Amino acid sequence: MSSIGDSRRPILPSYALLFFALLTFGVTWSVIGGYISYPEQAAATFGEISGRHPLYFLATWAPGIAGILLVLAFGGLRGLRAFLSRLLLWRCAPVWWAFILIGIPLVFMAGSLIKGGPLLAPAPPEGVGAMVALMFMMLFLGPMEEFGWRGVAQPLLQRHVAPIWAGAIIGATWGVWHLPAFHLAGVVYENWSFLPFFIGNVTLAILVTPIFNSTGGSLLLPMLFHWQLIIPFWPDAQPWDTRILVVVAIVVVWLNRKTMFSREGAATEVIPSGARP
Repeated sequence: MSSIGDSRRPILPSYALLFFALLTFGVTWSVIGGYISYPEQAAATFGEISGRHPLYFLATWAPGIAGILLVLAFGGLRGLRAFLSRLLLWRCAPVWWAFILIGIPLVFMAGSLIKGGPLLAPAPPEGVGAMVALMFMMLFLGPMEEFGWRGVAQPLLQRHVAPIWAGAIIGATWGVWHLPAFHLAGVVYENWSFLPFFIGNVTLAILVTPIFNSTGGSLLLPMLFHWQLIIPFWPDAQPWDTRILVVVAIVVVWLNRKTMFSREGAATEVIPSGARP
């Protein structure tokens, strides 16, 4: 990935961030807004909304769709191939892999135990097989957002602000983007409180930032990070999971304060340099 001092003109300009936001919110809020404003008509036309409904997938994929469309618009197919090559960036300090694969599940387990809950989520009547199937379905749901949030938005923001602020801005945007779902019947958000969720989004976006930058702008690790947050085997730990993650984020930011508060070395390219004409 290029450094801050790279004088070459980026193949994806910073103003593309505006189009990214318009596309992301436009698609998601139009789909969800239709079901909120006209529930009977929408259900009669498209079917009852649920976490498995195709339109729910479309609404969830909106950041990823917006990111990929912008890459295609500015970089063409060659640019898209280079963009997707960021899925192959996996090298970073082992502590980040340990945090994603072990630390995040431990946060959910600890939070659940604190509130007197189980170590793992109870299996549904359909059995563990249904949970495994749902786990793999989730791989193609939330993690697809990362083609937009960390694929496009994070590098563009880090051209202008320090990584911690880029992460906070994306986290706040991510939280607000979810807002209509809290008014939608038939999805998990209808039973949640928005403020803790919003704080959690900002916390998570800040937490994934040093991981993202330490890999030179990987898409793979943020997607795995996102997946771990929604794996059905982890128990319901609200609100303790958010409280624990806030403490973890403070520690991580302090330990990485040199890179979190400086743009030096931050990943700023959406399309790697090899795709340039």
